[in-house]
Amino acid sequence: MSSVTGTADPATRRPARPRADALRNRERIVAAAREMFVESGPDVPFDEIARRAGIGNATLYRHFPDRATLVREVVVSVMSRVAADAERLNGAEDDPFQAVRRFTHNAAEERIGALCPMLSGGFDREHPELAAVRDRLEGAVRALFERARSAGRMRPDVEVGDLLVALSQLTRPLPGTGCLDMDRFVHRHLELFLDGLEAPGRSRLPGTAATLEDFRPRRA
Repeated sequence: MSSVTGTADPATRRPARPRADALRNRERIVAAAREMFVESGPDVPFDEIARRAGIGNATLYRHFPDRATLVREVVVSVMSRVAADAERLNGAEDDPFQAVRRFTHNAAEERIGALCPMLSGGFDREHPELAAVRDRLEGAVRALFERARSAGRMRPDVEVGDLLVALSQLTRPLPGTGCLDMDRFVHRHLELFLDGLEAPGRSRLPGTAATLEDFRPRRA
């Protein structure tokens, strides 16, 4: 029974929503971390991320007490945006192969290949939040492929994994090399690759298609 003052029972009280300024700070941290991970890799110092985000170190640690939590948030954020774009494009283009093209170039802008170095070591690939967004992304991209293949617009001997390999290789930064300003060639080379996906195929591909299972961590 509630008290005479009308105070709600703690057992039924809803959790307080994060304040708007706290949400903005979290978004700024994730955006700054993504930029710096792309530029310098996942080991960039936290104080540099805080400086880029325009917040104090204490605020950063209040949202993300350790590096693993921040890395996971960045990965989930990028994958969520890419998945949402694939879902949108699947019904937005009359030509299903054009939807694949637009998705590929949009994913390149997200620098999705920069996620790869962050998924090594002790990174928990099976964290529930990450597993959920990965399943969503894989389903959305598979739907794009199946629609294009059903329309006879994509060659039958390629799979989603082939596209992910190309995106990973073309959008992963190469720190410490002499290959400066290579980003200006990414979209040009993606178009060359996409021409190879389009039906009819002009050559016989060696080996087997890369499937999504090829990207699953190997279990002991």
